[in-house]
Amino acid sequence: MNNFYEATNGEYYISTNNALLDISCIHRYLSEESYWAKGIPFETVKKAVDNSLCFGIYHGEEQVGFGRLVTDKATFAYLADVFVLPEHRGKRLSKWLMTVIHAHPELQGLRRWVLGTKDAHGLYKQFGWAPLTEDQVSRFMQIQVADIYLKKQ
Repeated sequence: MNNFYEATNGEYYISTNNALLDISCIHRYLSEESYWAKGIPFETVKKAVDNSLCFGIYHGEEQVGFGRLVTDKATFAYLADVFVLPEHRGKRLSKWLMTVIHAHPELQGLRRWVLGTKDAHGLYKQFGWAPLTEDQVSRFMQIQVADIYLKKQ
């Protein structure tokens, strides 16, 4: 018996088994195609994956999507690096991924979930996500190093 969370939808499946992840695929997408992690080093992706609860989307043996949570599984989760490869978009896979993530048994009862997005507000809104209120914005702080991966090259 494994301790992985898995779901199937037609010819696609999602698994939290990190051994199935294609780190090269994830790195390629994040470093070359994403707007948020351009130039991210392979070792940084590997370290982030190793220290997160990851959800891979697969079509047969091929990884076609990804999302990860930085979480304590008790109170807090930060959703990051969500993507579906372009050739598999339009099949409601990102919506299914969000359904699977929200249903994960170890993530029930969290006090706060957060994420950052430039262009997927419509997707997340369907699952109860909302922009921070003005009061909440004033409570949150950050340290952000813009284009950190591009500066290291």
